[in-house]
Amino acid sequence: MLLGVPMRGRGEVSNEEWAVLEPLLHFRQRPDGRGRPPQDTRAVLNGVLWILPTGAQWRELPKKYPPYQTCHRRFQQWVRSGQLNKALRALARELHGHGLLPLEAGLLDGTFASAKCEKGGLAVGPTKRGKGTKIMAIAAVTSLPLAVTVDSASPHETKLVEETLAGSFLDELPARLIGDRAYDSDPLDRRLERDYGIELIAPNRENRSQTQDGRELRRYKRRWCVERLFAWLQWFRRLVTRYEYHIENFLGMVCLGCMRIMLRYL
Repeated sequence: MLLGVPMRGRGEVSNEEWAVLEPLLHFRQRPDGRGRPPQDTRAVLNGVLWILPTGAQWRELPKKYPPYQTCHRRFQQWVRSGQLNKALRALARELHGHGLLPLEAGLLDGTFASAKCEKGGLAVGPTKRGKGTKIMAIAAVTSLPLAVTVDSASPHETKLVEETLAGSFLDELPARLIGDRAYDSDPLDRRLERDYGIELIAPNRENRSQTQDGRELRRYKRRWCVERLFAWLQWFRRLVTRYEYHIENFLGMVCLGCMRIMLRYL
């Protein structure tokens, strides 16, 4: 504590960040004005952001924040009302306008999150690593997220590419997608070219003849950009292990992680 002012906790939004988020995550009070006075939105958001990096249970939320039931309920409202997605899109447009989300290329990949949600949960699939959920992401060459989605860990990543594109934070899609050998697929190449006008760049698998242009494959050297994005996201323990039963809540946590990363660059 400094001169009677409580210090900002780890993960809490700064005054500058809150100035950006306040109009995007406002609380919609009942039109008739009935019910209890709403908890302060910034305090609620800080409570949710305490859960994100710690990976703790909601009931372990420190007393300095509003009741954990309030924080959990408001988080679900942000997810289901689409406010969280609108906030991410607004942040993405701002970063794109500053040149921090270029669309010359998108780096595509997926990562595994083990599932510990009670009663199994939705979109949980078996793999050699155990049951889990897959986080798919497209990163810009700045490593900032362009799109994210989550699904069962069982399907091959080539079957989740279109779903990942649908989770884009911008209306315009990248001109190229760059992936590893797992994305070397002629049907996927044709679908992306036909439906989205996107060129897919991926090294050929060892059991296929070499058909990729060596000049285009130089772009593959930027693959580290999406790996860095996943490294940033895995600082949030709530994303390393999935505890949410509802898949939309887990996607909401992933989006919150993307939001915290984006806010660093505004």
